[in-house]
Amino acid sequence: MEEKTVRTRYAPSPTGFMHVGNLRTALYEYLVAKSQNGKFILRIEDTDRERLVEGAVNVIYDTLELAGLKHDEGPDVGGNFGPYVQSERKDMYLPYAQQLINEGKAYRCFCTKERLEKLQNDNIGGGYDRHCRDLPQEEIDRLLEKGTPYVIRQKMPIEGSTTFKDAVFGEITVDNSELQDQILIKTDGYPTYNFANVIDDHTMGITHVVRGCEYLSSTPKYNLLYEAFGWEVPTYIHLPLIMGKDEDGNVSKLSKRHGATGFYDLINDGYLPQAIINYIALLGWCPKDNREIFTVAELEKEFDVSGISKSPSVFDYDKLSWFNGEYIKAMSEDEFTEAAMPYYKKVFGDKAMPYKKFAAILQKRTTQLTQIPEMLDFFAQLPEYGKELFVNKKSKTNLENSPVILKEAYERLKSMPKWTDTAIHDCLINMAAEKELKNGTVMWPVRIAAAGKTVTPGGAVEILDILGRDESLKRIEKGLEILAE
Repeated sequence: MEEKTVRTRYAPSPTGFMHVGNLRTALYEYLVAKSQNGKFILRIEDTDRERLVEGAVNVIYDTLELAGLKHDEGPDVGGNFGPYVQSERKDMYLPYAQQLINEGKAYRCFCTKERLEKLQNDNIGGGYDRHCRDLPQEEIDRLLEKGTPYVIRQKMPIEGSTTFKDAVFGEITVDNSELQDQILIKTDGYPTYNFANVIDDHTMGITHVVRGCEYLSSTPKYNLLYEAFGWEVPTYIHLPLIMGKDEDGNVSKLSKRHGATGFYDLINDGYLPQAIINYIALLGWCPKDNREIFTVAELEKEFDVSGISKSPSVFDYDKLSWFNGEYIKAMSEDEFTEAAMPYYKKVFGDKAMPYKKFAAILQKRTTQLTQIPEMLDFFAQLPEYGKELFVNKKSKTNLENSPVILKEAYERLKSMPKWTDTAIHDCLINMAAEKELKNGTVMWPVRIAAAGKTVTPGGAVEILDILGRDESLKRIEKGLEILAE
């Protein structure tokens, strides 16, 4: 018997927001397929008409592209199993529901909204009381003739239990008495999410279904549908929850109060798409060795379902920042400049700046691109500062020696014929040697005068080099004025 091609699908609803949980599901679906030479399919589930957001389908395309997850079939690339948009498949579902009615596995439910609401308020057994499950045929015909609106419900087994095997959580058994006669087709003729899902997965040849473990309890409902049609049940892979750290140290389901939870929100927070994907891959999956940095292509080779954990993973923003820092360090100068450019523009507008020199001082110090404006703002404008900044224990500088050192440095720098980083470096280091001072004792006052702040990317030499002769000397004069006050 020839082996079936592994086919997974990512089926988001176009609501305009990609949560990291959805993104991880997409990534694992992609990796399950690619690690076994399979196909990764994109299907747009837009049957929940109330939640649709204009332009949201493009957000899905853009996210997958940025994340490096290329789908083999989908609305934009086609394939043999289309259409790949659920609303374009809407005429497919009713005949399948009709088939189940004919076989006695489903029924029409004519209960009014009011009756169902009253039921819910009285809470009889926590759900629908199967009032229409055994209506006599003449009653059904009478209601149909009158044009009474109805939904189609599945006849669930009332006794026994349903067991299924999950690739991560093992065998799961649910008592059938807990399962309600679920609605398959709504009064508007549209299928419910669960019903459309099963029909679409089967007709698209999906072999592996990857989703969050919050769907574990509803899986028997899906399986009873597969069995009702006599179809092969797919392999289920349920993923652990993603949690966030609360302020009190406890964890709860990841939400906006923990920080950015959407893919684009994280990008706007200065994280690189490839760093986000790398980090998310390890949220709930462990490679065979302790390696941490993976490209998508490397993940395709390494990924194995057996490495998925059952226990929830905690989304750690510090760890994500570490990953991001590693990716930033590994960039070429040009790549870094391109990524940093929107942040440079926030500080300098369209003014030409020595971007190569910025890369040299920023790349190894940046863990989020959003840090760049704050790190560079003093180049655009010297901040207001007080003379207490010149005092530094470690560098052995105080308000007595700082004016003397700064004045001497100013005279030496001013008389330099060429303003280059090497010349500035040699000038200040030689001064320290001649005056028998620590290098830091000379560098600290110079850097404070040049930057007006204690924490800067790069030291005195790099800052003076970037500022240029005129601006540097002007700022040191200002520093001397502040010290003389």
